[in-house]
Amino acid sequence: MPMTDPLGDMLTRIRNGQQAKKDSVLSPASKLRTNVLEVLQREGYIRGYSEDATGQHPALRIELKYFEGEPAIKHLARVSKPGRRVYSGSQEIPIIRNGLGITIVSTPKGVLSDNEARTENVGGEVLAEVF
Repeated sequence: MPMTDPLGDMLTRIRNGQQAKKDSVLSPASKLRTNVLEVLQREGYIRGYSEDATGQHPALRIELKYFEGEPAIKHLARVSKPGRRVYSGSQEIPIIRNGLGITIVSTPKGVLSDNEARTENVGGEVLAEVF
């Protein structure tokens, strides 16, 4: 059976891996997932990610980050879902935790954090919120 929400699946794998105190988790590879992981790495929420070609299908190995034994990501939620897409203009992008968290937005200029999208003055689909 095909997966209906691949990005939501990856975010759940990250949440579950951090709850189980794993060093890394595996997720199937795709361009959207890679772009979201790039934003998470740039903003300091994960240590990094790499391509893992040990299985039949390409996968992404996501290196999770902890600070004093606690996960770096306290909250990771999908905003725009397959049944209900959420779009936002550049000035209406939600501010998470008074600027302490980030919103990940898919824009015509690529997948960006909320601050980058406001700087570039572009809006788009609100993918996830992280803090």
